[in-house]
Amino acid sequence: MAGTSTLKSSGVHEETCSNFNPTRLTLARKRRGYSKTELAEKLNLTLRTISMYETGENPPSLEAFVKIQSVLNFPAEFFEGDNLDEPEVLAVSFRSLSRMSAKLRDMAISQGALAIHFSKWLESIFDLPVSDLPDLSAETQPEIAAEFLREAWGIGQQPIKNMIHLLESKGVRVFSIAVESRSVDAFSTWKGNTSFVFLNSYKSAERSRFDAAHELCHLVMHKHGGPKGRDAEIEANRFASAFLMPRSGVLAHLPKFTTLAEIRRLKRIWVTSMTAMCHRLHEVEGLSDWQYKSLIVEMSKRGYRTYEPDGAPRETSLVLPKLLTSLYQEDKLTRTRIAEKLAIPASDLEDLLFSLVMTSVSGGRTVGNRRGNPALLTRVK
Repeated sequence: MAGTSTLKSSGVHEETCSNFNPTRLTLARKRRGYSKTELAEKLNLTLRTISMYETGENPPSLEAFVKIQSVLNFPAEFFEGDNLDEPEVLAVSFRSLSRMSAKLRDMAISQGALAIHFSKWLESIFDLPVSDLPDLSAETQPEIAAEFLREAWGIGQQPIKNMIHLLESKGVRVFSIAVESRSVDAFSTWKGNTSFVFLNSYKSAERSRFDAAHELCHLVMHKHGGPKGRDAEIEANRFASAFLMPRSGVLAHLPKFTTLAEIRRLKRIWVTSMTAMCHRLHEVEGLSDWQYKSLIVEMSKRGYRTYEPDGAPRETSLVLPKLLTSLYQEDKLTRTRIAEKLAIPASDLEDLLFSLVMTSVSGGRTVGNRRGNPALLTRVK
C-alpha cells in the first residue's frame, strides 16, 4: 500500500498517500480513455478534486486511492513510481491524425509510455540492437530516400520477407497498439536515440506491413521536422510504396497483360495489398490510367478493397519471444511476474505484445523462435 501521512483539512484528520505520483494518475486515466470529468463521476468525486490529484496540489485519501486503483485497474505500486518517460504529443507521428479524437490519441500515447517503460526494463537486462536508422531528413524525394535505404541495408530490389524483423534488426522497438479503433492505424516516435513503432494488430498482414514502412519514413525523413499533417502522410505513403515495391524490381516482374489475376500474383511476391500493388504499378507506369481505373473498379466489385485475397501470414516479432523465453528459462519470470515487476496490469503488458508474440502456454511461459542472431539475447545482468 502506498505510504501515508496525516493531513489536517477543515478540522478533520485524514490519512493520505504520501508517495502518490500525480503524473502516473494522469497517464493511467488517459490509458483507460477517461476524461477528468468521467473519472470524477466514476469515483463519485468532484472535478476539482481530480484536478488537485493530478496537479499534486492534494494527494488522494486512502479511501479514494483504493477506488482509483479499482476503477483504473492499476496496482497500487504503479502510482508510487517515478515519472514515466512519455512520448511528447508533437514528437509522435500518427498515421491518421485527422480521423483521431483527442481521447484515442491520449490512449495511444499513454500506451507508448508503458512500452518505453517496458523497453527500458528489458534494456537493463539485455544488450539489445542499437538504432541503425540513417538521417534522411535532407532528402525531399521519398522514392529516392526509399531506394537509398534499401541499398544501405543491402536489400537491393528483392522483396522484404518480414518488415518487423527488419525493423527490429535495425534497433527499432516494435509493439502492438491496443486501442479499439481502426482510426489509430499506427504511430511512431523517437525517445532519445531509440525509435518506436506501434502497429494496429487488427489489420491484415499486408496493410500492417505498409503501416510499418510508412512509419519507417517518419523515423528517417521526419525526425527533425519537415512536412507536417497531410503532406507528411502523403510523403510517407510514397516512401512505403517505393520501399516495399522498388521500381526496378516491380518492372522486372511486370507481365505482358496486366489482369486482376496478375495483380494477385504480384501482390504475393511483394506481400502487399491488392490496392497497394495496383497503385504502385500505375505509379511506375506499368498501368495506364484506364487500366488502373478499370482494375480498381473490378477490385471494388469483388470486395478486394476491404477483404484481402490470398492473405499473408501475420508477421510476428523475432526479438520479443527470445527475450521472454530467456527471462523464463533463466529467471522463471512469466509474463504475469514481469508485469508485477513493472507495476502494471498483466493485461497492459499483453496489449503491447498482442499479435507480435503468438505462442504461449499457461502460466505465461512463452515459446519463442530460436532462430536469428544469438547476440540479441546477450544479457547485461
